[in-house]
Amino acid sequence: MESGTVDSPERAGAAPGGRVREAIFTFDDMTWAAAHRRGWCFPQDRLLLALLDDEELDRVLVCDRPRSAPVKLAKDLIERPLRFKSSFRSRLWQPLTLRRQDPPSVPALERTYARYDRRLRRAAERFGMERPALITAQPFVAAFAELSWAGPVTLYATDDLSSHGDYARWHESLRVAYRRVGERGRRVCAVSAAILDRIEPGGPARVVPNGVDPALWQRPAAPPAWWRRLSGPRLLYIGTLDSRLDIEAASAVARAWPEGSLVLVGPLADRAHLEPLLAEPNVVLRPPVEREEVAALAHAADACLLPHRRTPLTEAMSPLKLFEYLASGNPTVATDLEPIRRTEADIVRVPVGGDFVAGVATALKRGPVGEDERQALIAASSWAGRSASVLEIALEP
Repeated sequence: MESGTVDSPERAGAAPGGRVREAIFTFDDMTWAAAHRRGWCFPQDRLLLALLDDEELDRVLVCDRPRSAPVKLAKDLIERPLRFKSSFRSRLWQPLTLRRQDPPSVPALERTYARYDRRLRRAAERFGMERPALITAQPFVAAFAELSWAGPVTLYATDDLSSHGDYARWHESLRVAYRRVGERGRRVCAVSAAILDRIEPGGPARVVPNGVDPALWQRPAAPPAWWRRLSGPRLLYIGTLDSRLDIEAASAVARAWPEGSLVLVGPLADRAHLEPLLAEPNVVLRPPVEREEVAALAHAADACLLPHRRTPLTEAMSPLKLFEYLASGNPTVATDLEPIRRTEADIVRVPVGGDFVAGVATALKRGPVGEDERQALIAASSWAGRSASVLEIALEP
């Protein structure tokens, strides 16, 4: 079952001696519509936008994750689905299945992605593609789909899913998938060196960290009224509020500046873990905000905080918030994990288990960087540059 496919246009092969001119992009567990709703703010979203904007590509096929047909039908009856604006060079493929999730076992995944491989090939052929480069954010596609009909296959790894709590049911099969990706010689671009170490690529590989959208950060708006009413110093943490947050370090910071405000902005994914911190009287909890407000808050903060526990997941992350904090120009205090150590910017680094309060005191004393330096940081970590680095690997014939 499929939707969003079209009749074949004229074929357009690869450029002689140059880049591959046709590309397929597949999300991990996302859809094009979901990426649109969340504001195109995460790495796979931005890579897709770069593909769609790449004038050297003649064909781009965008692939949603396979979705349950009954569930999609029910949701579409409740809310009208977003419409993808197809053109002669871009199409959306929306594969449908009868199941809601991938099976957890490797043999079942091999069968599932063998079927997916055949269906994807038919969708590519209907679009007139011939040996397209395939870029996928889903490890199971890179590992278990044969894809012998495609050109170069690249896994774009934006998280170590084998350490992510949301994927606990698939942890063992994900570890097998990573090994299989390496054994197949797939190309790999990952947001951290730790992810590459876990995959052990047998083909071309590159670390490409997360980035920022310069248009959002060059001239941030004023912060909202609720922020301006807070007492200072105003200390900010933006992101998912779950077990990766070092509650002891954050609580110590809140107690060290009782006259100030420690502001947590993001989805509360693990209230039980956060309860001790939320009990502090000067901790302010706010729901997720739009990207423009993220920029406004970070730019208005006295210091931006990244107190993370040391876990396999946090060691493999490239925290999006880190680059957003740096783009704000305000001092950033972070637990000194591997992704932080790879960043050359002037960050106040606190050893694991170290004195985060002392780090925040240093940051407040240091204050913001100059405007020229802030603009240079934005330019150095732009999504355009990050995506170009991925495509340099993925579109090489």
